[in-house]
Amino acid sequence: MSNLQVTEIKAFVPSKNFEVSKQFYQDMGFTMASEGGGVAYFHYSHVSFLLQDYCTEGFAENFMMHILVEDVDAWWDHINQRDLANKYSVKLWPMQLQSWGMRDFCITDPSGVLWRIGQNVA
Repeated sequence: MSNLQVTEIKAFVPSKNFEVSKQFYQDMGFTMASEGGGVAYFHYSHVSFLLQDYCTEGFAENFMMHILVEDVDAWWDHINQRDLANKYSVKLWPMQLQSWGMRDFCITDPSGVLWRIGQNVA
């Protein structure tokens, strides 16, 4: 019998300026666990992604990540206390109650990748 158990899935997030993006994600609260060959492994608790030192034209601006959290207000406060929007000149959208039963907000990273951080409320 085959073992098809999946243990993890990670996205390769593009970066236009690898050094700036690495610092942004560390300031956001992620831990950079390793780096090599143009790829940095980031995690926060049990979620993770790979930041790549590569970005083709227009790719980052059309790339989205979603984090489902237990307390979206805590994340909102965390990001605002670190003043990420001003420090990195990125966009930060206000908290919204979505029709699909989620409260969320969005922030772009320095390359234009959109991160949607939300909490289920329904």
